[in-house]
Amino acid sequence: MFNLYSVDNKSIANILYETADLLEIDGQDSFRIRSYRNAAQAIENHTEQIRDIIGEPKKVLAIPGIGKGMLVNLQELFKDGTLSVQADLLKKYHPSMLQLLKIQGLGPKTIALIWSAHQVCDVDGVEKLARGGKIRELPRMGEKHEQKLLKAIEDYRRISGRFRIDAAETEAQKLTEYLAKFPGIDRITPAGSLRRGRETAGDLDILVTGTACCSEAERQQAVQYIAKYPPLMSIIAQGDNKISFQLRSGMQVDVRLLPPESFGAAMQYFTGSKAHNVALRQRALKMGYTLNEYSLADLKTEKPVAGKTEEEIYAKLKLDYIPPELRENLGEIDAAEKHTLPVLITLDDLQGDVHMHTVETDGRNTIEEMAEAAMARGYKYIAITDHSKNLAFANGLDDKRAVAHIQKIREANQRIDGITIFAGIEVDILADGDLDLSDDVLAQMDVVIASVHSVFNQEPAKMTERLLKAVANPNTSIIGHPTGRLQLRRDAYHFDMDAVLTAAAKQKVAMELNSYPDRLDLNDVHLRQAKQRGVKIVINTDSHHTSHLDKIRYGILQARRAWLTKDDVLNTLPAQQFAKAMKHAW
Repeated sequence: MFNLYSVDNKSIANILYETADLLEIDGQDSFRIRSYRNAAQAIENHTEQIRDIIGEPKKVLAIPGIGKGMLVNLQELFKDGTLSVQADLLKKYHPSMLQLLKIQGLGPKTIALIWSAHQVCDVDGVEKLARGGKIRELPRMGEKHEQKLLKAIEDYRRISGRFRIDAAETEAQKLTEYLAKFPGIDRITPAGSLRRGRETAGDLDILVTGTACCSEAERQQAVQYIAKYPPLMSIIAQGDNKISFQLRSGMQVDVRLLPPESFGAAMQYFTGSKAHNVALRQRALKMGYTLNEYSLADLKTEKPVAGKTEEEIYAKLKLDYIPPELRENLGEIDAAEKHTLPVLITLDDLQGDVHMHTVETDGRNTIEEMAEAAMARGYKYIAITDHSKNLAFANGLDDKRAVAHIQKIREANQRIDGITIFAGIEVDILADGDLDLSDDVLAQMDVVIASVHSVFNQEPAKMTERLLKAVANPNTSIIGHPTGRLQLRRDAYHFDMDAVLTAAAKQKVAMELNSYPDRLDLNDVHLRQAKQRGVKIVINTDSHHTSHLDKIRYGILQARRAWLTKDDVLNTLPAQQFAKAMKHAW
């Protein structure tokens, strides 16, 4: 129950979000679930309080995402103080079940099944059941499922509180748009692990400057404005120039308001890793300076000598400017001192994206639509690489369909001006290392990406043998998403990376950097290893929709973290040279 006069939009949104989650556990219609989430988001971001307009139905219905059915729910909420659908679901299911949905392999139906059999509704309780051999006794379960569940719970506890880079970026963008509306805020910049391009983030650091940050009174007004940010769930700490809070997603956000003269120092301090910052502060001390988030200052007089920009801080320390992605204390300071920092690859260096799927298998767009979207992004070439038959759920191609698809791609290439369309395939690497299509068909392809999509639990030696066999196939151009990991969901399978990279260098088979934020595979460590072994990289998106092409930027960030230049990446080459590279002519 709540008071009609005190409830705000955030409280209403929370009720609707929770109801949507409970409906999902209850196995309700996906459209109904989505309607509650859409309404929650609309209300959360609406500038006018629902309590002030609930008596004017037309005004409520004018809010995008609010239909007549949701209006009835809101009217009930304000009339009775509860939402009957939520109340009924809470009687049936305990709220702690919502946490179980975050565990890989625990879907709504399984959660409901566990509840029905054992009345257990929390992570600890489910883990206890699994360790006691009780999960395997349930319908459609078994010992393997039970062991996978225990591993998933272990993974959940390990990664709890981490967020993928795209999720962190989305939260940063939404908050930036909100902050930009406050008068006197001029610059808003994410720092921390997001600015360094880390594949996941634990929290979000946002630095703000402008005239609104110059006096205590102005900063307090800005802090009060930030405290009203709609997705904010709870305030952790609030001070003169900083506010920390938690979002509905669970992500912690720290917003710092800084005077212009300290913005560069703060950017440097809150961007670099701990190890990078320690090394930089030690260098500063040796040179007679002290470095903190406010300035680089003379050690004796405490007079600031730099702080407005990062560039002037690094210059004063006799260093070339170090790009944010390199600030991990992995040799970048020495390289900056010796003027040997590499010219890192940029998005503009790429001439094509050569891993994408169409309606022929599990993509959402046609060959023509993917080509047009690629041209709009300035690409000179693409490769259409639909799945092979082993991925039956993706409507994968057998030999006959693959040959027909090659012809369709060739015809589209002749028809569409302004871009080269290569005929390709993402062929499965089967459990024994064979490829999923005949060599005769694969030989007709311009680009052959060989990927593992099944049997991830092989012993390391067997998985290594499997990948080496795929690398040795003369038709293989690229090994796709080579470690098979899914961010925060599935660990990489185990194999001898060094052996595979050594073989790839010898056979002139490239390794993919899959930019899709679910994967980011290879990671920055493996990319550096590949570069050391002389293996070339291809940066792709694995797009299943035209909008996915934009995700290439996440791959670029990982490449930069790995110190890669355009010379390390094959799809920076012109189309004809790239085509030769796909046939092992680097």
